[in-house]
Formats: sequence, C-alpha cells, structure tokens
Amino acid sequence: MAEFPLLSAAIFIPAIGALLVLLLGANVRNARAIAVGVVVIDFLISLQLFTQFKEGYEFEERIHGWIPLLDSSYHLAADGLSITLILLTGLIGLVAVLGSMTVSLRVREYFIWLLLLQTSVMGVFAAQDLILFFVFWELELIPMYFLISIWGSGRKEYSAMKFLIFTLAGSAFMLVGILTLFFSTGTFGMQELLEQDLSSGLLLPTGLVFTLFFIGFAVKLPLWPVHSWLPDAHTDAPTAVSVMLAGVLLKLGGYGLLRINVGFFPETTATFAWALAALAVVSILYGAAITLRQTDLKRLIAYSSISHMGFVLLGIASVGASGAVNSIGLTGAALQLFTHGTITGLLFLLVGLVYERAHTRSIADLGGLAARIPFITVAFLVGGLAALGLPGLSGFVAEALVFLGTFPVYGWATAAAAVSIVLAAGYILWTIQRVLFGPSYERYADMQDATWYEKIPVVLLIISIVVVGLYPSLLTDVLSEGIMGMLGNFLG
Repeated sequence: MAEFPLLSAAIFIPAIGALLVLLLGANVRNARAIAVGVVVIDFLISLQLFTQFKEGYEFEERIHGWIPLLDSSYHLAADGLSITLILLTGLIGLVAVLGSMTVSLRVREYFIWLLLLQTSVMGVFAAQDLILFFVFWELELIPMYFLISIWGSGRKEYSAMKFLIFTLAGSAFMLVGILTLFFSTGTFGMQELLEQDLSSGLLLPTGLVFTLFFIGFAVKLPLWPVHSWLPDAHTDAPTAVSVMLAGVLLKLGGYGLLRINVGFFPETTATFAWALAALAVVSILYGAAITLRQTDLKRLIAYSSISHMGFVLLGIASVGASGAVNSIGLTGAALQLFTHGTITGLLFLLVGLVYERAHTRSIADLGGLAARIPFITVAFLVGGLAALGLPGLSGFVAEALVFLGTFPVYGWATAAAAVSIVLAAGYILWTIQRVLFGPSYERYADMQDATWYEKIPVVLLIISIVVVGLYPSLLTDVLSEGIMGMLGNFLG
C-alpha cells in the first residue's frame, strides 16, 4: 500500500481550502472558518512531517514526465533544511490567518489569496526539480501582489508593483542559471545535480552561474543594495501579509542560497566567501544604522530585517572555514531563517494590534501603553529581547552559531557584525521605552488589550521563540543533518 503523500498534502491543502472559500465562503463567517480550519490542518501536517523526519531525503514523491518536453518531473522530498522551513511555513500560515479575523474588505478574496500564498511557499521548500521549484517560486508573486495592492494602505499600488518588479528581475537571473544547468547536465533534478561536480564543464563559467543564482536569491532575502522594495512592501502591506512576508517569503532567498549556491557550488562559495562576508557586514551594519533613524514602527522592523538577514549570508561565508566549524556557521544561517521568521512575525503581528487600537504607527505619537495593554506589552518585550539576541530566547542561538562558525576564518567580519548587536539593543530598547513605558497620553485611556482570539497567534509564536531558545537542539540537530547531507563530501 502506497504511503499517504504528506508533502503534497502540506502543499495543496491550502489551495484546496482556497477553492472551498471560493465556493462556500460568500458568508464572511464561513470564509473565516474554512480558512482557519485549513491552516490548522496544514500546521498539524507540517508538525507531523517534522516529528517523523529522521535523516536524508524523506517523504519522497515522484511523477516522471510531468513536463515530458523538458524531461521535468513532479519530484518532492524533504531533508533537514526543508523540513524545518516547512514547519515554519505551517506555523506562520496559521498565525497569519488567525491574525486576519478583523479584515472586512472582500474577505473571501482575501483568504483565497492568503491560502494560495501558503501553497506556493510550501512548494518551494519541498520541490526537488528546478522547474517545479521555479514554478512555485513565481506563483507566490501573484497572491502577494494582490494582497498588498488591494488590502494594503498608503502607497499600496506603488509598493506592490515595486515588489513585483524587483522579484521578477531577480527571477530572470535565476531562470538563466537554471537553464544553464539543464543544457550543461541534461537534468533539472536537484538531487542529481547535488551529486555532480559543477565546478567545470558548464556552458557558462561556474562563477557566472553562481552569480546568477546569487542575484536572484539576494533580491528575495534581501541584501544591500537590492533591498529597497522591502521597507515599502512591509509598510503598506496589511498586518498578516507583513507576517507572511517577514516570516516565510524572505526565507525563500536564504533557502535558495543554502540549497543551490552552497549545495551545488560549494567550491565556488568558498572561493567567494570573503566577498560574501564583506557584503554580509555591509547589509548587517547598514540595516541596523538605518533602523536607528526610523520613526514608523513597521519601517523600523522592516529595516531591522535587512540587518538580521545579513547574518544568514555571514553564516554562509563560513564555507571558507573547514570541517565542523564550517557546519556550525551554515547551521546557524539555517537556524536564523527559522528564528527570524518567528521573532519578526511576532513583532509585525503586535504592531498591527497596536495600530488597530491607536490608529498610528508613529513612535512619537505613542507612549505609556504598558498600563493599557499589558498582554501586548509582555509579548512586545519577548519579541524585542529575542530580536536583540537575549540568551534564553531563539535569536541568541542563531547569531551565536553564526559567530562561532565565521570567526575562525573571518574574524574581522565577525567583529564588525557584532557591532550590530549594540545597535540592535539601542533601537529596540529605545522603541520599547518610547512606545510602552514613555509618557502616557489621555487619548489612549480607553485602549483595550488583545482579545482572546488575538492572543492565540501571539502565544504560538512566543512558545516557539522560548522553546527554541531553551532547547535549540530540537532544530539544530535536524538542520545540521540536512547541511551535512548536502555538503558531506565537501566538508569531509
């Protein structure tokens, strides 16, 4: 008897849910109920996948001849890296839908696009065929564009179009890289390509192919100087879409760098590691410095994401080291994808709750809210302290592993990046003091704390931050196994 296709279920249950919302969701309550039920099921499936995972590539599904003309197959599988990000997507998707209960504009259409967005992201993390990978990668552009341009605020059409243009431009570079690999090797299979020596024999120079992929993924991560779409998209996106954007969409870029740039081209990555380290330091320090100047809560968190995503690239630069040290840096980079997703997702969710009550995101117009909204205040403290790397919370573990992995080979880059910790403490503690513990305003005297249904997604994210902070091997063992599986020969 064939095993139940859990990966396909995790990918397509949200899409089936979107169809159910279309057919049965004319009533707002029905649309919300269907969306919640679907993401709960999807989260439970992702949790089952994670708990059942052991080693190597598991839950494999393959249909040959998916696109016979291109010799492309419908091939899904998950290793330690994929399975962790699939769990993250299930969690963030659940949080995003639970955080959308106050949406009142075109509710049915909103949940359709949100669920389709989850399907596309799940597909990227599970795909083992480059064409399938690219199809899912491009699919997320459509729902994201409409979610920002219809349900956003401010310059929402401008921000949605800017997101679309940047991402499509990056995808064009990536597509050239994919086609180069196919015409050079005759396969789109990612596992097959992982086993080949791609350091020579390609139609284009290996360094150029590496760069094509790198540009495509750097735009999505994003890194300086291709980052400018992110603050605009975050600022003008609705709360739940910002949660999805920060929680999982940015992680597509980091996943691509680890899976393709490092996995397919480890020698080239080691050759250019010094340049990657330098670019990482620029992104980390630039993002942190610009964050200090922000007066809007959403833009502050958006720019801090540029800084924190720089740590992913810094961990990747540790490929210039050797042996176990190399594995530590890459594991830290992979863990940073998960921890940043939960921490920043929590912060954006809380900013949305504050905005719904205060009708402003301006730090100067907020103050003394701790006495009015104690639950949101405590959650904000957890998220903020996790973001600055407080020991005992998940953000500390990821950054510590990146530093440990990178310092032996690029001490200068590690030392420079460490400055961002001081800057992060500055902008986070300053924001918390101004918004939550500063002088109170009479206009907020009647502000209400989070409702019971608003507390659920917040508690879910806080649990993940604390559990990973106290018991990091829950994820690091799985991630390290995936990294070693990709780079076993190179590390050995």
